[in-house]
Amino acid sequence: MPAKILVVEDEKNIVKVVTYALQREGYRVEVAVTGAEALTKVRQGMPDLVLLDLMLPEIDGLEVCRQVRGDARTSGIPIIMLTAKSEEADRVIGLEMGADDYLTKPFSARELTARVKAVLRRAAGAGGAAEVWRCGALTADWGRRLVKLKEKPVKLTPKEFELLRTLAQSGGRVLSREALLERVWGYDRSLEIQTRTVDLHVSQLRQKLGSEGKRLVTATGVGYRFVLPEED
Repeated sequence: MPAKILVVEDEKNIVKVVTYALQREGYRVEVAVTGAEALTKVRQGMPDLVLLDLMLPEIDGLEVCRQVRGDARTSGIPIIMLTAKSEEADRVIGLEMGADDYLTKPFSARELTARVKAVLRRAAGAGGAAEVWRCGALTADWGRRLVKLKEKPVKLTPKEFELLRTLAQSGGRVLSREALLERVWGYDRSLEIQTRTVDLHVSQLRQKLGSEGKRLVTATGVGYRFVLPEED
């Protein structure tokens, strides 16, 4: 069955263009025009992806993103934010909250569908067969997107999960902030996002990993690496 996409946007002209572009690619489209309506449709309809405008009536897009990510039932749904150039600070906050990508208005139908396909492809790839990884007190089932510390579940945002997986599977190599932005956030033009986004996510991930957080080591002036058990 074609993927279902929830378009959360209150500008009628944008809704019309986006809906046409997505339906032309074979996607099923639902529309919400307020933040409250968006949350209802996410929880009841469980879309495969949400296109989320930041400036919305009733509840703004950042709060919608926060609530979607904070609900265990919906936390894994990919989110692409729709922003204006003047909303750069909000865009960074949204990415830090766990949004998967963003589009700056005005955007072309071609760019929109390319971003949607890329995010859906990454989401599908993350849901494959179970692959259990163990390191010290940490265990991770990459396929089921489950991480445990001393057998207790660790609640990670989608970006924190991808960051852990990327670093853990790097073989102990140092990965630059730019490389992490490309691999985890999926950007070919990674410098469009401030690299402090990576630093913030690493800091939050360290805290959530408790005693094993020390494995996320800073390579000063370059990026980060994951310390493997054989290096202990």
